[in-house]
Amino acid sequence: MNSKQIGKPASRVDGRLKVTGEAKYAAEFYVPDMAYGFVINSAIAKGKITKIDTSQALAIEGVYEVFTHENRPGYVWGDKNYQDQDAPPGSPFRPLYSNEIQFGMQPIALVVAETFELARYAAKYVQVEYDTTAHDTDFEANIENAYVPKKYKSTPPPDPRGNPDEALANADAQLEVEYSHPSEHHNPMEMHASTVVWEEDGKLTVYDKIQGVQNSQQYICGAFGMAKEDVRVISPFVGGAFGSGLRPQYQLFLAVLAARELKRSVQLVLTRQQMFTFGHRPKTVQRLSLGASSGGKLEAIHHHAFAETSKFEDYSEDVIIWPGVLYDCENVKVSHKLVELDVYTPLDMRAPGGTTGIFALECAIDEMAYKVGVDPVEFRLKNYSEKDSNEDKPFSSKELRECYRQAGEKFGWSKRSQEPRSMREGHNLIGWGVANGAWEATQKKAAAKAVLTPNGKLTVSCATADIGTGTYTVMTQIAADTLGLPLDDVAFLLGDSSLPKSPLEGGSWTVSSVGSAVKAVCEQVGQKLVEQAQKQPNSPLAGAEQQDVEFVDGQIRLRKDASKAVAIISILSETLEEQVNHEPDEEKQSKYAAYAHSAVFVEVKVDEDLGTVKVTRVVSGIAGGNIINPKTAKSQIMGGVVWGIGAALEEESVMDNKYGRFINHDLDKYHVPVNADVHDIEVIFLDEKDDIVNNLGAKGLGEIGIVSVAPAIANAIFHATGKRVRSLPITLDKLL
Repeated sequence: MNSKQIGKPASRVDGRLKVTGEAKYAAEFYVPDMAYGFVINSAIAKGKITKIDTSQALAIEGVYEVFTHENRPGYVWGDKNYQDQDAPPGSPFRPLYSNEIQFGMQPIALVVAETFELARYAAKYVQVEYDTTAHDTDFEANIENAYVPKKYKSTPPPDPRGNPDEALANADAQLEVEYSHPSEHHNPMEMHASTVVWEEDGKLTVYDKIQGVQNSQQYICGAFGMAKEDVRVISPFVGGAFGSGLRPQYQLFLAVLAARELKRSVQLVLTRQQMFTFGHRPKTVQRLSLGASSGGKLEAIHHHAFAETSKFEDYSEDVIIWPGVLYDCENVKVSHKLVELDVYTPLDMRAPGGTTGIFALECAIDEMAYKVGVDPVEFRLKNYSEKDSNEDKPFSSKELRECYRQAGEKFGWSKRSQEPRSMREGHNLIGWGVANGAWEATQKKAAAKAVLTPNGKLTVSCATADIGTGTYTVMTQIAADTLGLPLDDVAFLLGDSSLPKSPLEGGSWTVSSVGSAVKAVCEQVGQKLVEQAQKQPNSPLAGAEQQDVEFVDGQIRLRKDASKAVAIISILSETLEEQVNHEPDEEKQSKYAAYAHSAVFVEVKVDEDLGTVKVTRVVSGIAGGNIINPKTAKSQIMGGVVWGIGAALEEESVMDNKYGRFINHDLDKYHVPVNADVHDIEVIFLDEKDDIVNNLGAKGLGEIGIVSVAPAIANAIFHATGKRVRSLPITLDKLL
């Protein structure tokens, strides 16, 4: 037996629960006498409700109540009460606050009945009259009115460097291009749902689809004036979220409101159509100007982004930081402006800003490489950055060159001909494309608790989430590895607001943050174990320092002499319990820029007659620090690649500006990749050591897998066809 677990491709510890249906999601919790809700959404995009008649619905047997702005209770409705941990600057949306309609399909009423089907049926009998005001959802018509927000949710744009205007004007080669990225919706398999269990003393237990149970708890307490100890939020399993669960969504507020007013348990599940009524990846237009020498050295970069936001919050993303992160260029100017529209506030969506900004930048880089006649990989290597120029800091580690080398060799890039339309197979044009990317390796404060019982069983806990990424598994591995225990003797608890404090599960920082806390608390338990072992008569560990011992195979043993060992279970006479509040080493980390990096190589086949595109091969080289579990890590990157295929070729939320709503608000019209769209995907993890990012050396993998996929596909399509398509998704009509 070898109990070292970090680096092992372990299967998911929660896998059996999921495949047998024992894992319970937010809408699968049931209590007796539970009521069910159905949301009514507005038929207009802007204006006021002049009359809302609920009498016919209330007359239906089994309907308990219809909540509207007219009969909602008088809770505290100030903006600060509705803030959450992921809220952008501005005034958060407050359901049923007034008769004002701010965006299309805004929730305006909640029908509560004895069954979901009855609530949905009764909703048809709620009569609503409106005074309509002209709405404005036309992004292109308003782009010239874009503004600089007073405060950014994202990183403020870096100051200009050098003299970008002069350098651009004097460059041997110049390029001016505009790229556009559509609105997109998250569409996880599990719809947003909340089951609110009403207790007789007025306390609530809430099962919520959320990426941070303590965020939902904070939101409920603020919105309803409840004490923290009276609200417990639980979310043991999340059926995908991708950022849609970072902010509490409106079904949570409405379900809690109904439960408190009716003094009974209430469940509220949004329909698939209603999943299109809140945050989404914002529509974005990017204008880039590049200047380069005839030899392929970048001399100037201008990168200016225009992105949509609502009229009540200023949402922004890190769209324009990437030139300073990815490329060595002395003359750079960037900006990020917002276009306010009558829409719901956009929301973080897998690699927010990175997926958008790196797409445009990497396509423009590819265009410039062709303009100066340099191989796209060689061009990128000529402009390779050894530091983050935005902050003038060296990278904590960076193995991007190896990503290019190993992934490029596996892909066969050296066999590529540079000329577009020069590779074909029958009636298919073959294209090979490349792009690189980065994602910040962030660590947040987190707490963890460890309990080791006399039978040698270890339970570690933190309030974090598992949205399908494998958090249960990797945390179990980290704990088992730290104390030298088999996986079967370790359990990890999460998704409960009563557990130790956790940041939101997002930003690829969960392993870095929560994993570091798990390792730290297990090390504290380990110190206690060493102290107990040294108290034993004739202890083989007598006089040893903590750094002199290791925990392996259920034993504490000397590193230099494995024969001198003590079985952990032999010294446990009582339960050991430790808790830590773990913080990043800011003094150490402040001197460096920490990023994961990627290089993605793609092959496409484009039907010359029909314009259809098939992504036949993808090789993704990832430098993500220490890989805790190669099996779940590979799954993360593959998922990012699949989503990148969707972003490049299929996904688009289409706004009908006449009605001010997304018209393809269902999965029959909002297209995502299916099995037939996905072919060979190979993932290569580079050996990357980093003792700066955190005590695990792990950088996080949730976002880095997607950021460079769409531009690599777009670049491959150009290589195949000779046609540059600068607006996503690249559909066949744009190629014909």
